[in-house]
Amino acid sequence: MQFQQQTRVPEKTLPVAIIGAGGIVDQAHLPAYQLAGFPVLGIYDVNLEKAQILQEKFKSVQQVFNNLEELIEKSMEENAVFDIAVPANFIAEILEQLPDGTPVLIQKPMGENLEKAEKILEICKRKKLISGINFQLRYAPYMIAARDIIKKGLIGEVYDLELMVCVFTPWKLWNFLFELPRTEILYHSIHYLDLVRSFIGNPSKIYASTIGHPKMKELASTRSTIILNYDEYTQARIITNHGHEFGLKNQQSYFKIEGTKGAIRIQIGLSLDYPKGMPPTMEYILLDDKKPEWTEIPLIGGWFPHAFIGTMADLQNHYLDPSKPFPHCTEDAYETMKLVELAYKSSDEGGTLFK
Repeated sequence: MQFQQQTRVPEKTLPVAIIGAGGIVDQAHLPAYQLAGFPVLGIYDVNLEKAQILQEKFKSVQQVFNNLEELIEKSMEENAVFDIAVPANFIAEILEQLPDGTPVLIQKPMGENLEKAEKILEICKRKKLISGINFQLRYAPYMIAARDIIKKGLIGEVYDLELMVCVFTPWKLWNFLFELPRTEILYHSIHYLDLVRSFIGNPSKIYASTIGHPKMKELASTRSTIILNYDEYTQARIITNHGHEFGLKNQQSYFKIEGTKGAIRIQIGLSLDYPKGMPPTMEYILLDDKKPEWTEIPLIGGWFPHAFIGTMADLQNHYLDPSKPFPHCTEDAYETMKLVELAYKSSDEGGTLFK
């Protein structure tokens, strides 16, 4: 049985102008655009050397710009799509400089808290930007396939989602995180909150706890447990532990969906042995089969870099034809940011004291 795994790329792709030359651009944005055939008009970073290194590595980068103004001017001449990949506290400042009505993809998170997310949303609306947030996990090939399976009704009514991450994450790869009051949910589990929303929408209630690690005291938090309740039968759970330093044998990174007629299980290989990662796998089981058994689906890619094709493709598809869906628009992303804020509120204020 065949299932969809890719988002349709426009027949005539628009060039991309990248603002930022950090690790995520190196590991995911540029490899994805190279795979999909999105021409890269150019790149700008406050650290000129970082941009030049990426141009040398990716020959598809046509030009390195000395300042943001030059990049914007050239982008308007070429009808380019902006791709902002900078720390969250710089997003609003850059958006204010973009011409009204232009298309822009913004790297997550949508600001460092809900107040800043509101500011970003206000700017995008005021300037009439065709804007989306790069919540790309929902576009990974296995997530697109899972959505296709559910759409076809093969596993029946979905009532349980579980995302488990028990890995060792080298947080020192992202030095800026050590200065922030929020870490795990805002910069990692936010992907999973957005993913759950993409499958079953907003919950009716959330319970959450996020906590630090005795060997990582410089970080605000590295472990989270989040429960999302929907109705009397439907629940999603997100459990993350980034401090499992005891080898690969018992590391876990999976997403499981259970329905009344079947189930889906995805191993998200990227998180295992990070940053090297391991291959993703996907399997499903249907109770209506004569002899139900788990069946593996051959995958065409994983989270990095393939999921990053989808966010840019759907932005361009919608910009070229507004009737096309735009699932990760800033309005929808703001709902994910509201859920993030509620998770922190639950962690700060929830729980019943043992007396």
